[in-house]
Amino acid sequence: MKIAVIGTGYVGLVSGACFSEFGHTVTCVDKDAGKIERLLAGEIPIYEPGLDSLVARNNQAGRLFFTTSLKDAMDGAQAVFIAVGTPSRRGDGHADLQYVFAAVEELAAYIKSYTVIVTKSTVPVGTGAEIKKRLSALLDTSLFDVASNPEFLREGAAIEDFMRPDRVVVGIEGEKAKAVMSELYRPLFLNETPVVFTNRETAEVIKYAANAFLATKISFINEMADLCEQVGADVQQVSKGIGLDKRIGNKFLHAGPGYGGSCFPKDTRALVHSADTYGVPMQIVRSVVDVNEKRKLAMAEKVVKACGGSVTGKRIAILGLTFKPNTDDMRESPSLDIIPALQKQGATIHAYDPKGMEEAAHMLTDITFHDEPYSTLAGADAVVIITEWNQFRALDLARVKDLMKTPVMVDLRNVYGLADVAAYGFSYTGIGRAF
Repeated sequence: MKIAVIGTGYVGLVSGACFSEFGHTVTCVDKDAGKIERLLAGEIPIYEPGLDSLVARNNQAGRLFFTTSLKDAMDGAQAVFIAVGTPSRRGDGHADLQYVFAAVEELAAYIKSYTVIVTKSTVPVGTGAEIKKRLSALLDTSLFDVASNPEFLREGAAIEDFMRPDRVVVGIEGEKAKAVMSELYRPLFLNETPVVFTNRETAEVIKYAANAFLATKISFINEMADLCEQVGADVQQVSKGIGLDKRIGNKFLHAGPGYGGSCFPKDTRALVHSADTYGVPMQIVRSVVDVNEKRKLAMAEKVVKACGGSVTGKRIAILGLTFKPNTDDMRESPSLDIIPALQKQGATIHAYDPKGMEEAAHMLTDITFHDEPYSTLAGADAVVIITEWNQFRALDLARVKDLMKTPVMVDLRNVYGLADVAAYGFSYTGIGRAF
């Protein structure tokens, strides 16, 4: 089957590459000529483990193409996936759909035979209906159907998530569109992957409900961590104790500095806005958003407290800048709140991240970046672990102690524990542990 993917960002590029691995012929289109030039030269504009080899293999096999021409991409396509950004709209937090609707209006000119238009972008409930309304004003309705096919890709594990998903959700109207979508995902049917066919509105709600629920688990365990610190409990044991209950599960119960990334922050805000639009109170999700925003700033205060109540004139070493490991994504990372808060109180920041420093340099100012962890730590008054990259899990603590001016560790991911570092003379502060 021939398909087009509009947008070569994280979702579009991963989805396009994986569909081509299924054997489909995929053309990814983007208005950013520089990005397309990089892709044509074999350079991947984002960091995702395994994506470079996947793209190269399918490009060489003649199944994966890149272009700036939507007309070329649409030629003969039986399905077109819209995978453009839907960032939070300035002012109200609602999803900004301008790029989605711009893509819809442009692609209408190139639909000559029956085509399924699929929203892969995360969009509020009702967006599919609005797309159909706009296309109906431009095209004979027999030429198209509109489907919703939300993505559930974890950054750092996106290829595995696409190839071996927990489920595939498809919101459609009519058997004709169902047949096209079934053919696209036929390799997963053969693997007995659950494929949930619903109407469009249900699929749109499923995406937001899933992300909001996971974000809720994160904010919940972070509040439990605060309680643990006050009463002498250990939040990691609490997480284990409740996570073994199959009704709860152990995923997303790791206390830390708050969630970030391209999905949870904007999707929870958008869900609250959508609920407001329909007159439905969304008090739990609203609280989740509020807890997470306050959480990030509270982490900066935790660092200040660990440094004796002041960071004025102190050198703080930051290990990890991205919102999670195995990605270069800095969007809404806790570091973007924690570092400026420390700088505002007079700290000098030295930082290292295995993949995120190039992007971080566009978002943070007055930081000295290093190319490895140990030079970052030299002369530091405190080290703060913000992102739990694997290479931070086995630091030579004796060397770290010798390099630092003051052996203070603030571990916002509980990579270590007091028992790990006490023998080296560190003053240790973790999350959700009063010891």
